[in-house]
Amino acid sequence: MGALAQLHIAVLMGGWSSERPVSLMSGEGVAKALESRGHRVTRIDMDRDVALRLSEAKPDVVFNALHGTPGEDGTVQGMMDLMGLTYTHSGLATSVVAIDKELTKQALVPHGIPMPGGRIVATAELYERDPLPRPYVLKPVNEGSSVGVAIVTAEGNYGNPISPEAQGPWQHFASLLAEPYIRGLELTTAVLGDRALLVTELRPKSGFYDFDSKYTDGMTDHICPAQIPDEITAACKDLALRAHRLLGCRGTSRSDFRWDDTQGVEGLFLLEVNTQPGMTPLSLVPEQARHLGMDYADLVEAIVAEALADAAKADKARAGQAGGAA
Repeated sequence: MGALAQLHIAVLMGGWSSERPVSLMSGEGVAKALESRGHRVTRIDMDRDVALRLSEAKPDVVFNALHGTPGEDGTVQGMMDLMGLTYTHSGLATSVVAIDKELTKQALVPHGIPMPGGRIVATAELYERDPLPRPYVLKPVNEGSSVGVAIVTAEGNYGNPISPEAQGPWQHFASLLAEPYIRGLELTTAVLGDRALLVTELRPKSGFYDFDSKYTDGMTDHICPAQIPDEITAACKDLALRAHRLLGCRGTSRSDFRWDDTQGVEGLFLLEVNTQPGMTPLSLVPEQARHLGMDYADLVEAIVAEALADAAKADKARAGQAGGAA
């Protein structure tokens, strides 16, 4: 990639989702990287006046460093589309589907992408009976960063049936996605543009790879590249790239997997696709890029460059349609 011309870039971060602290870290890292390359940066901590602030800033491009709703679910994307802004990462339709784990399954499984079974359950049902044989996983349908994930084990760690008094996602969500628990390894693969990067194994030092393990230094070992069979590495990269394309992701995405290492490639399952993966110092996409010789500022500029290229293609396509209609 050639050097980017100096640009005015608004970095959109913060917001009010449960992932606000992570977004602020991502956004500040991105802003500093862009400034180090000579770009003019306007930092915007998203509030209800975000449209006005973007309109006043008049940036050449917006780097969307938001995580969770409403910055990752299509809401902010739709607003920026209406405003005619160029922005990084996935667009409205992709964001709506990818943040919803059930919609993601409906989009990917028919194309041969292996994902866990399961179903949506009303929280009240959990207090009466298990929706699946234990162990199983409960997670919100549209949260990221392992927010609100619970593993319900045979030992009845939340009560049997689940107790309404037990701390867990059922205290915060009216419905949850129940999936079979897949034993084995936690793996993740980043995609940048049209290229799958590497596979990282995540080994939490306690419990599972939850929010604290992801964003607390020293709580999780990252083995990058993962020490797994070549066929599993190839399968992760192939599935991540296919999912990225099928969902219509732009810029970068990260696909998370569980692999039952007693089952070979048949034990590999895609859990979810993150359309706006973290860009913090502990985040996985920058780590994989670094292992391939791309430093953090290069990665950030590559994401911006793709957003600009996509916008130019869209403008050309619109101009062609207008010419054909004339």
